[in-house]
Amino acid sequence: MPLRFFQCILVAFLSSTCCEAFTTTPPKMGLVSSVKRIRDSILNRERSRQDLKIGIAGFYDRSSKLWEEVWGEHMHHGYYIPEDRTDHQQAQVDLIDEVLKWADVTSAKKVVDVGCGIGGSSRHIVRKFAGSSAEGITLSPYQANRGNELAKEQGLEASANFQVADALEMPFDDNSFDLVWSLESGEHMPDKPQFVNELFRVATPGGRIIIVTWCHRDLEQGETSLTKKEIKLLNAINRAYYLPQWCSVQDYVDLLEQQGATDIKREDWSYIIAPFWKAVIRSSLNLRSLLGLLKSGFSTQRGAYAMLLMLRGFDKGLIKFGLLTCTKPSKK
Repeated sequence: MPLRFFQCILVAFLSSTCCEAFTTTPPKMGLVSSVKRIRDSILNRERSRQDLKIGIAGFYDRSSKLWEEVWGEHMHHGYYIPEDRTDHQQAQVDLIDEVLKWADVTSAKKVVDVGCGIGGSSRHIVRKFAGSSAEGITLSPYQANRGNELAKEQGLEASANFQVADALEMPFDDNSFDLVWSLESGEHMPDKPQFVNELFRVATPGGRIIIVTWCHRDLEQGETSLTKKEIKLLNAINRAYYLPQWCSVQDYVDLLEQQGATDIKREDWSYIIAPFWKAVIRSSLNLRSLLGLLKSGFSTQRGAYAMLLMLRGFDKGLIKFGLLTCTKPSKK
């Protein structure tokens, strides 16, 4: 998720190994390629699907270890009711439970965690639902390996497994999972119809699908698109955080309806997760963090700046934290 990128950036600033965490040997590029890259960056041009995959995998390979050291195994927002709670790691666990409760999920046998991070949600769910199993997929080799390490350490290796795979081409048979779970990964998907199609393909008939994702606001009646200023703001965020074009919660609803989904439900939880932003930002306000930012290089500095753009979009009501759930029909 966009904020997750920035959370990882800030976590890196807290570490004395910040520069090592974000320094990789760049591929050799000729003058023409270098100029094109700079031009595309300045103009906030959209990245190709392949560039997105490489960028996302590389970012999480570099940052996930530092995130875990500071914030634990759950790489997502917390549930802030009441809003002044300070037990941030428990708030992250509570978000999983509250989303399941909101979606009326009281049991599961086979779960797929689409965009699993280091597997925190999967392991929590298999502990919560006795006898269940989970398969998690991520683009990051580090995350998949670490997810399996943690599963073994926690005695869950027989029920939770993690692998590198593309959510748009999942390596699972049709009708495999009665719970399809996607927490803060949908925003990374360059092809939203294909993403939703894959969620439905792997779900069992009657299975539950849950999508928790960042979206832009719904269009008002009579609008055909966002404003030029809004589009410009999102394009700048996309370039910094390896994101494709955004969609609205209503766009997702339309896609679910096209699949014949039943029991569709949606909700905006932006206000519920907002305090987590402040907690992450407070964790970065020290001399070590600022020095780390100065040394971290252009990509990380741009990511830090882009967080201000995220906050601006959030404050203006452009950026939303959306929840969607539905049931795959028994017969399509």
